[in-house]
Amino acid sequence: MKTNLTWGETLSITSMLFGLFFGAGNLIFPAFMGQEAGSNVWYALAGFLITGVGMPMLAVTALGITGSSGLLNLSQRIGRRFGLIFTCALYLTIGPFFASPRCVTVPFEIGAKALLPAGFNEQLALFLFSLAFMAAALWFSLRPGKILVWTGKILTPLFLVVLGILLVAALTQPTSPITAFTPTPAYTTAPVLQGLLDGYNTMDTLAGLAFGIIVVDVIRKLGIKDSGAIAKNTVKAGVFSCLLMGIIYILVSLAGAESRGYAPINGNGGAVLASISSYYFSDAGAALLALIVLFACLKTVIGLITSCSEALVAMFPGKFTYEQLSIAFAIITFLIANVGLSAIIQFSIPVFMMLYPIAIMLTLTSLAGHICGLDRLVIRSIMTMVVFSSVFDFIKALPPAWLTAFGLNEFVTALTAVLPFFAQGFGWILPALLGLVIGIILKILRTKTNCSQ
Repeated sequence: MKTNLTWGETLSITSMLFGLFFGAGNLIFPAFMGQEAGSNVWYALAGFLITGVGMPMLAVTALGITGSSGLLNLSQRIGRRFGLIFTCALYLTIGPFFASPRCVTVPFEIGAKALLPAGFNEQLALFLFSLAFMAAALWFSLRPGKILVWTGKILTPLFLVVLGILLVAALTQPTSPITAFTPTPAYTTAPVLQGLLDGYNTMDTLAGLAFGIIVVDVIRKLGIKDSGAIAKNTVKAGVFSCLLMGIIYILVSLAGAESRGYAPINGNGGAVLASISSYYFSDAGAALLALIVLFACLKTVIGLITSCSEALVAMFPGKFTYEQLSIAFAIITFLIANVGLSAIIQFSIPVFMMLYPIAIMLTLTSLAGHICGLDRLVIRSIMTMVVFSSVFDFIKALPPAWLTAFGLNEFVTALTAVLPFFAQGFGWILPALLGLVIGIILKILRTKTNCSQ
């Protein structure tokens, strides 16, 4: 019986998983962070790599070593109802409702729009671009058995080659040393903490939990059937792909920091990348950037449609077919993409801020339960407190106008005053520790009760 992938197969799966992970946001946010952090870029990177690389690696590892067939199987160890709700929420969030539409609009905003002729209707251009983009993504997604070929052997290598051209030019011809650039206020006092929050924006921990089902399925199709061998090879591919992501994050962040030598501080990472490409490649820079972002987003959307469809087919057997869900998700993504990038980001951030703490603690408690034998009662106590506190993070991340309209400003101010790290976006840490203490106490009481009977 086959128990190990060949190095060629491992590299193909690594490339595939990297391709599924690495979308436009993975380029935009480190570039923006680098430019803002300036001379403190290495400190910011230390935090960024924890949430942007370390946690996704642990998420894939958790799926592998626990022998879970996917996110639903992993999360139902906390509770059946929790598993269903969280799995649906995560897949719909990183799929057709938010992440997929963002992956459609980002290449349009920072790539295709710059190539439009003067006076062309931008809304019509977005409509046509998103229609063509989703038609291509759906064509690939309706052939899930070929996803290793599409993403691992074609799209990801193309993306890396084109991105490499830009990064080599930027990093080998700096105009000034990074140490010459003063960091912005957010990266002056606590650059590591700010970097941790920036890593949230990549959504890679959520993606790590979501894409596990694709990796497991591909490994099985390559002839490995033993659950232990599947776990080992899943972990290996996860580690390699996350290391590759880490290398690119470092290079893109450094390029962003060095851009301060020839470009003003921009309002977003897309503008930073546009400044870099136009400086080194003049008029051809817009076309180069468009290609980079297009390849980055297309392969991610293919993975999102595939993983979301396969997960929901498994969750609700007999209710839908894979083809029906793929088409439905593609249509929803297309419609929401036409709302525009700014609106998508505005609505998505509160949801991400709520789901991310839950995903992090699900990953950590799953690993602790498997490796250290952490009691299920303790795990449930921790997760209950994190789920409860994540609602606070959701509220805090709502648009200011919404907070005012619903009279929540005083509530947020009060939480900021009494809950440690809430202002920085980590208000769930203390509740998680409290849940751990409560769980241990409940375990002790349960043990005493059993002994007395």
